[in-house]
Amino acid sequence: MSKDNRLSLFAGLLIGLGAYGFLALGGIPGAIIFAFGLVGVVLTGSLLYTGKAGVLTDLGALGKIWFWNVVACVFIGLMVYAIGGEPFERAQTLVAGRLAQGPWRCFLRAVGCGIIIDLSVYLYRVSKSLIPILFGVPLFILCGFYHSIADVVYLVAAWKWSPAILWFYPVIVIGNYVGCNVRRLILPKE
Repeated sequence: MSKDNRLSLFAGLLIGLGAYGFLALGGIPGAIIFAFGLVGVVLTGSLLYTGKAGVLTDLGALGKIWFWNVVACVFIGLMVYAIGGEPFERAQTLVAGRLAQGPWRCFLRAVGCGIIIDLSVYLYRVSKSLIPILFGVPLFILCGFYHSIADVVYLVAAWKWSPAILWFYPVIVIGNYVGCNVRRLILPKE
């Protein structure tokens, strides 16, 4: 396995654990603890789809990052499902709520997440401060925005398969990509 694939797998593991923390705690404490995932990603230099979608122009490389992020999150989702309890119940409620939103609202919620995650990572790179991440992650969660990598944990953990997932997940991936590229379209090139 290449170094980039391992770094992508590790980023998925970090985000998956953050998502599990959110499911375990819920509410504001869960949103805050979720930041563990993105803090870990930036401190280790791992490769996260939403951390790279606004900077990588090679869609093939971005697709590989996404793939390995998803593989790790499937594993975490299976852990949540197997362990059960409140995190499993929260995942079921969360997924049902997401699927009830419809494609347009899901797309907009994914765009919002992409904007916040991209800006959090960008501001970290510029300042070397974790503050943008520590505020950005809870912000996207409390706004009800959708993160395509974390949502893999929720979808697998809920174990609630529906034909709606066939439109839902691609809409979230594309919405995150669009949101991650807003900064690049607005700010002048560095």
